[in-house]
Amino acid sequence: MKKVLYTDFVSTEKIISVMLEQKEIKKAVTRSNLYKFWAKVVGEKFAEKSKPYSMLGGGTMVVACENAIVAQELMLKKTQLLVKLQPYMKSLKMNVKDLKFDAKKWSVESFEV
Repeated sequence: MKKVLYTDFVSTEKIISVMLEQKEIKKAVTRSNLYKFWAKVVGEKFAEKSKPYSMLGGGTMVVACENAIVAQELMLKKTQLLVKLQPYMKSLKMNVKDLKFDAKKWSVESFEV
């Protein structure tokens, strides 16, 4: 039986750098980084009751809300939230033009870490 020698290993750093060159992965990482700042933008009161859910075409961020009341309160603060998001978007070179608040997207299991 012939022995197989594995000598062409690729380093983890090389694999990650190749993956990050892919447009879809780069976009997902950037969005994930923006989502991490959500709690700072909405404040302590709404951080546990709302979470970024997804991005739609045209720069619209969909935010899942615990209930319709939270969605309504955030809707009333939309302009202020977009202003607070601005420095984070600028540093990540993203453009979020609108926020859409949706209580139907809320699921406790999908947001637990």
